[in-house]
Amino acid sequence: MTRIVAGELGGRRLAVPPGRATRPTSERVREGLFSTLVAVRGSLSGLAFLDLYAGSGAVGIEAVSRGATRVTCVERDPRAVNVLRANVEALAPGLVEVSAAPVERFLRAPSTGQWDVVFLDAPYSDPVEADLELLADGSWLGSSAVVVVERSARDGAPGWPTGMEPDRSRRYGDTVLWYGLWYGRRP
Repeated sequence: MTRIVAGELGGRRLAVPPGRATRPTSERVREGLFSTLVAVRGSLSGLAFLDLYAGSGAVGIEAVSRGATRVTCVERDPRAVNVLRANVEALAPGLVEVSAAPVERFLRAPSTGQWDVVFLDAPYSDPVEADLELLADGSWLGSSAVVVVERSARDGAPGWPTGMEPDRSRRYGDTVLWYGLWYGRRP
């Protein structure tokens, strides 16, 4: 079990999918993520938050707990989707949309709106550059959006596409969060 770190749902427990296929973002990393997002964006109040490779939904539900008003969690693994839906129903019914789809397929579909924050926590062995390119090519990102990529500390920085500039990184043990700022495609 893991728990929501702060906000309206702070301290509430979350179920996690069984097995090793899903690697939940630790409480320490989530605390660092949201502290940095507040430093970059100010409050999360009213923001649209997209959680790609959502697993248990801990990051997306934490975003709701801290004031995000539109949250979508995307996950393809059926066991993780079942746990994700149960967590949403228990903690944030009607506040988090769950999309049971591969991230690439989700990002190739027409966007349902623009996002202020996008969090990508792909399996560490999977490259994220194609996902970042799809985000940059579509109408996914609002002006001044923040894109955060969680990777192993053994991996280097992601390759940011045109329009997305690297901003900072934060290391938490074996995990690094890479932050990119969206400025839009320039002609």
